[in-house]
Amino acid sequence: MAIYLDFEKKIKIIQEDIISAQVRHDDIALEELQATLDKEVKKSYSKLSPFQKLQLARHIDRPYALDYINLIMRDKYEIHGDRHFRDDEAILCYMGYIGDEKVVVIGEQKGRGTKNKIRRNFGMPHPEGYRKALRAAKLAEKFNLPLLMLVDTPGAYPGLGAEERNQSEAIARNLLELAELDTQTVSIVIGEGGSGGALAIGVADRFAMMRYSVFSVISPEGCSAILWNDPKKAEAATNAMKITSDDLKELNLIDDVIDEPQIGAHRDRDASAKAISDYFLTQVKELRDMGTEARMEARYQRLTGVGAFSEE
Repeated sequence: MAIYLDFEKKIKIIQEDIISAQVRHDDIALEELQATLDKEVKKSYSKLSPFQKLQLARHIDRPYALDYINLIMRDKYEIHGDRHFRDDEAILCYMGYIGDEKVVVIGEQKGRGTKNKIRRNFGMPHPEGYRKALRAAKLAEKFNLPLLMLVDTPGAYPGLGAEERNQSEAIARNLLELAELDTQTVSIVIGEGGSGGALAIGVADRFAMMRYSVFSVISPEGCSAILWNDPKKAEAATNAMKITSDDLKELNLIDDVIDEPQIGAHRDRDASAKAISDYFLTQVKELRDMGTEARMEARYQRLTGVGAFSEE
C-alpha cells in the first residue's frame, strides 16, 4: 500500500479515483482524472518547502541503493568483506554492467522492514563497511573501471564498537584515497546524505544529487537539539541549514541536480533509475574524453575550491 505525506492528500484521492476508473474500464473518466492528477502534481510539487523535501528524501517507498542497482545493472556480482574484520551489509559493492560500460557500484543501503533494517544497521556503516567500499574502489582503479557511488545514510554508525575499530580513520582514509583514485568517479546522493558517513563515498570527479535528496553535516533533528535543545524544531533547522539539492547547487557545493520525476522517485522508480543511469554514462564519457591529467587536475580544483572565499 502506497504511503502518502500530508501535502500529498489530494494526490492520494485522485489516484484512488483513477484505480476505481480502471476497474470500471471508464476510459473517459480515466483521461480526465489523469489530467487532473498531472495538474495537482505540478501544483503540489512546484513549491515544496525544504522540510517537505526532507520528508521525500526519507520516504519509506523511496528507492534505496539496492533498488537502483537491480534496475540499472546487469550481469552483476557482489563484492563482500573488507578482508580485515567482517562484511558490513550497510555498504553494497557490485561489479557488472550499466549499459555497455563495465563498472563498479558502491551504495549505502538502509533496508526495509524490521529484520532488514537491523541487518543493514539502518544504513549506518561501520568502519569495515567503508574499508570494503575502498577495496571495491581500488578494484575499479586496478581494472580501469568507472566507479558509481550511491549515497544514502543518516550518518556513519557512532557506536562503541565502530569507534574502537577506528571509524574516523576509515572515513578519513576514504576521503584521501578517493581523492587520488585514478579512474572516472561519479557520486550521487539518492536520498539522505548525512555527515561523514556520506562524505566517505562522496569524493568524486562528479558529485550530484537527486532532485528530492538532502545533504548535510548533521541531521535537522540533531541540529535543533544542539542549537535550541529541542529536536521538535527540526523543520526550522531544515529551513536554515540549506540542505536541499537546489540550495547546494546554488552554493556551488555540488555539480548537478538530477531530475527525478516531479512526483518523486517513490512514485516512479523506473524513470528515476533511468535518470541515474543516463547521468552516469554521460559523465563517464565526458570524463574519459578529458584524459587522465586534465580529469585529475579538474578534480583537485573542484575539491580544493569548496569553501573558498576572497577578500575585497
